Amino acid sequence: MDPQEAVSYIEGDPLSSVIPIEPGLTNAMKDKDGQRIVGMNTENAEIAEGLIRFDIIFYVRMKDGVSQIIVNLEAQKDGPVHYHVLNRAIFYISRLVSSQKERDFTGTNYNDIKRVFSIWVCMNMDENSMDQVHLTDDKFLGTYRWEGRIDLLNIVLIGITGKIPEHDERYELHRLLSALLSKELSADEKLEIMKSEYSIPIDYKLRKDVSAVCNLGEGIRYEENVKVVMNMHKEGYSTEQIAKIVEKTVEEVEAIIKKKELVLV
Repeated sequence: MDPQEAVSYIEGDPLSSVIPIEPGLTNAMKDKDGQRIVGMNTENAEIAEGLIRFDIIFYVRMKDGVSQIIVNLEAQKDGPVHYHVLNRAIFYISRLVSSQKERDFTGTNYNDIKRVFSIWVCMNMDENSMDQVHLTDDKFLGTYRWEGRIDLLNIVLIGITGKIPEHDERYELHRLLSALLSKELSADEKLEIMKSEYSIPIDYKLRKDVSAVCNLGEGIRYEENVKVVMNMHKEGYSTEQIAKIVEKTVEEVEAIIKKKELVLV
């Protein structure tokens, strides 16, 4: 589908990091003039402090103009060590289904449940990959066809390495995501790939968003350098040794150590 056509089916503004995952908090309910209003929760930080939130969540209207799906997009900078990503994705998509009650359907109208897609972009993986995890129907006895929608739950796992793949049909999505998330490419280089290879119109807003991603990458890279410098400093390395390893000047290393120690004091 053409990107501009796909965007036109997104309904409302995507909600980012404001929807709690915990049971009872995903939906917002209130009474107004005797009418019950139910929608995605946008609780304030004071009420929702410490809660896990969906990264991005939005509705998409299908081409038939009637049905909707719910899309959840999550990003993982590194593979977690305390749990498996797939287990977390199953938990998230289960909440996205159960939270529809009294928001997208009422009472026992379970036929009105909307299809849900939870898409996980996992960076710094060993290889580029993409899997879809969904329900299947294994018949062990008989041929009876159980009515219902087996396509309601869909988990998409996208693994991206730290290297931008070549422009190849198999890695079309991965090349775009790798370019956008790259710490090495400049904003102009990212925009050029988007324009020339993916025919994505470049406007002021997109330039601003891509620049913000680049600035975030610079911030992350700086923090990583600071962590390395301070760890080596604690281990007793000289500023000259640290500077040589992290490829900075002695003056820059001394400034990092001084600034960090002032903050800790």
